[in-house]
Amino acid sequence: MVPQRCKSVTLLEVAARAGVSTMTVSKVLRNVGNISDDTRQKVRQAAQELGYLPNSLAGSLSSRKSRLVAVIIPSISDIVFSEVLSGVNAVLRPTGFQTFIGESHFDPCIDADLIRAMLSFRPAGILMNGGLARSADAEALLARRNCPAIQLWDCDKRALDFSAGPSHEEAGRMVASHFLKRGLRRIAYVGAELDKDLCAHRRYVALKSSLAAAGIDLLSLTCEDKPRQAATGRFLTEQLVRTHPEIEAMHFLNDAMALGGLSYLYEAGLPVPERISVVGFNGTSLANAVRTRLTTIDVPRTEIGEKAAQALLQMIAGQDVPEAWQAPLALLQGNTTTVAA
Repeated sequence: MVPQRCKSVTLLEVAARAGVSTMTVSKVLRNVGNISDDTRQKVRQAAQELGYLPNSLAGSLSSRKSRLVAVIIPSISDIVFSEVLSGVNAVLRPTGFQTFIGESHFDPCIDADLIRAMLSFRPAGILMNGGLARSADAEALLARRNCPAIQLWDCDKRALDFSAGPSHEEAGRMVASHFLKRGLRRIAYVGAELDKDLCAHRRYVALKSSLAAAGIDLLSLTCEDKPRQAATGRFLTEQLVRTHPEIEAMHFLNDAMALGGLSYLYEAGLPVPERISVVGFNGTSLANAVRTRLTTIDVPRTEIGEKAAQALLQMIAGQDVPEAWQAPLALLQGNTTTVAA
């Protein structure tokens, strides 16, 4: 059975219910004009009783003052990007802006399609995740945009009008230093989808080059066809330990994969950190830590979203903004690595 569709309530119906003109209703709903408080109250009450929904898109197209902000992130289900989005919304919503979200899944083709679709709505601004190899089509669309554009999550390769995020190269160097200070030399990296996530790839390269400078060859085990989740971390850790039992330390692409790896190490009877040290990245495991406190690089995820949104508001207001805000990183010592001597 095809569901019945309700007829949209019109501006004329709201005006009739409130006993005013459609022009008065329009002004009240747009919060403009010299209208008495009593009339405003009657119009708003009539609109609420009838269930009137304004056509925000039509209003933004006619006034060229959109209240919509486009946000493109790799995945809403990934807590890292959902917390960045939370920071964006915390700043934008109190000012009357609304976000509409697209998921790129680190796919340049999807990314380009989303950019095209979102720019067609003439948004007030667009926020996009860095660390993605954008297509020529996407770059051309961004070059023709008529709104501010901000890069999220990446401050190494600064792009667009403003960048807010960490230095992933710094993160890789921090992990290398952490292992070296503890005298660990048989070190492995475990990751996934590095061909898609260029930020993660830069962390890996920085780790590898830092260890190479100390005379250590990094062993790596990655896969491109599995998600960056706990199950993948567990699977790869099992493979790694069985083929390279000499491994003393492991750095994972993110905390989720590190927790998966730890689950295998504990079940296999390999003591952590006495036998194998483990370090994650992003700090998402900290809120749920009970006995196992993963040593990890903590990133201020919500603050990245806040800083990006604040910069966008400044640009909309015609104010100057700096080139970037680099998020501070902190290597938090847990009980999955030993304390340095």
